[in-house]
Amino acid sequence: MIKIFSTFFLRRSNKKTIPNLVSGFTLPEIIVTTAIFTVILGAVSLFARDIFYYNTVFSSGLASYDDARKILRPIASEIRSAAQSSSGSYNIESANSTSFVFFSDINADGKKERIRYFLSSTTLRRGVIIPTGSPYQYLSANETFTNVVSNVRNGTTSIFTYYDSNYDGTTGALSLPVSIASIRLVKITLIIDADPSKPPVPMTVTTQVSIRNLKDNL
Repeated sequence: MIKIFSTFFLRRSNKKTIPNLVSGFTLPEIIVTTAIFTVILGAVSLFARDIFYYNTVFSSGLASYDDARKILRPIASEIRSAAQSSSGSYNIESANSTSFVFFSDINADGKKERIRYFLSSTTLRRGVIIPTGSPYQYLSANETFTNVVSNVRNGTTSIFTYYDSNYDGTTGALSLPVSIASIRLVKITLIIDADPSKPPVPMTVTTQVSIRNLKDNL
């Protein structure tokens, strides 16, 4: 009798408690949860995209800046050793704000190559002509080119600035067009920016070099 009563009571108890164990989300709860998840996912995606974008641009900027710093050293070295050409012409052929042409023995073979650094669009390029023939000649058809620094955005800022023997660190630059015979020191300035419409801000690298074979009181 006790056993039958116990079984009956357990069954009754189960019938009341089992429905309470069954739970779930209502339609409004599902909609709200989905909306919140979508917003969070969107925010995370935008954040990840921005982090990737700024990393890419910053890395690109640093690469250009590093390239410029490294390349200024050999440019300065070539300019410093500018000398009379193998055909007997003056050390410097031409000089303006975006290009500089001079002669220097860059490969230590005893002959002076014609070196031309110039801005082409947003790229600083280097042209080299090796003298040929007898007597030596510098044929434009023999000029070989190398891209030196990209993303150059100097605008109205001169890449090449020239100073005479009176330069004392504060003296103004020679006015353009410069008198080639007056040049004793060349200042190189590069403003580098991968994309002017986007961060980071432009980076400026500069150096100055005196021409050894024209040096007097500098």
